Amino acid sequence: MPVRSVIVGTGSVIPPRRVPNSDMLDREFWGPDGKKIAKSNEQILEQFESITGIKERRYADDSQVTSDLAALAAADALDSSGIDRETLDTLIVAHNFGDVRAGTRHSDLVPALAARVKAQLKIENPATAAFDIVFGCPGWLQGVIVSDAMIRAGDTRRAMVIGADTLSRISDPHDRDSLIYADGAGAVILEARETEAPVGILAHAVRSDSLDHSTMLVMGPSYNEEVFLEAIFLKMEGRKLYKYALQRVAGAIKQCLDKAGVGISVVDKVFIHQANGKMDEAILDALYDLYDAAPPDDVMPMSISWLGNSSVATVPTLLDLVTKGKMAGHQLRSGDTIVLASVGAGMNINAAVYRAP
Repeated sequence: MPVRSVIVGTGSVIPPRRVPNSDMLDREFWGPDGKKIAKSNEQILEQFESITGIKERRYADDSQVTSDLAALAAADALDSSGIDRETLDTLIVAHNFGDVRAGTRHSDLVPALAARVKAQLKIENPATAAFDIVFGCPGWLQGVIVSDAMIRAGDTRRAMVIGADTLSRISDPHDRDSLIYADGAGAVILEARETEAPVGILAHAVRSDSLDHSTMLVMGPSYNEEVFLEAIFLKMEGRKLYKYALQRVAGAIKQCLDKAGVGISVVDKVFIHQANGKMDEAILDALYDLYDAAPPDDVMPMSISWLGNSSVATVPTLLDLVTKGKMAGHQLRSGDTIVLASVGAGMNINAAVYRAP
């Protein structure tokens, strides 16, 4: 009988510090040419909100690091699943910058964040393999894809996959792109289930266009070099990334749907990485255009307006909120078919089709 990967628990943590756009009015914004931007901050923020849809974002408390958020999301997923944490075979943490403490720019990656989370959860089982994945914003979904492969191979029965990042710690406060970034963590628990029914993860697709596009997100100096002489920050070629996403993401999702033998008409929800509101809407339109169809009004839940872009945390957080009925107008029911998709540094794209048992 086929072995399929089903989600038996979800969890997330919404960091406590709410940061509305109005908190950015006293910043100085500089361009990549090293010159101060001539527009007023009011103009900058108005334009930013109209393009991205972001009105506010969440930052971690100064006492928290990425692994702390990951452990909180993991504990939430364990609570919702009701399983014994000692029965986990695999614990994966997807992140991009390790633990960065407040007030510093130093990334702490040793030991692996997964090992730190396992310790915080007080899991004693030495057979629970704990490791990290660094894959840009699609890292959490890549962790899900890896776990699915391990489950189908018979090497894992239960896997925890967590996505966590604190982008506020590595963003340049003088760069307009820093307004996008947020902190957060989300988690799922996948479990092997022997069933003939087409449920769980039905298919997935992955691509990495590194040869031509690997430099669209890099670490570099502040645009205001007089303030930060040595520190480096996350830098993004936003327009190129936007164009790349529109050209490639919809096709990757269709490839995944075709692989699963699923048509767009049976898709109940599309969970896309929350990077930019207009970009996500354009990707959704491009996807449905491939089928000569129009997207239903309620097919794509969005959290970016109040949570911002928390990288690997956005999709699992969104999935948890919808699963637990915490987003008005959205719910998941038995038999629903959903798409999970992300795009990010690398340039990496992945997608998965999942049917709720």
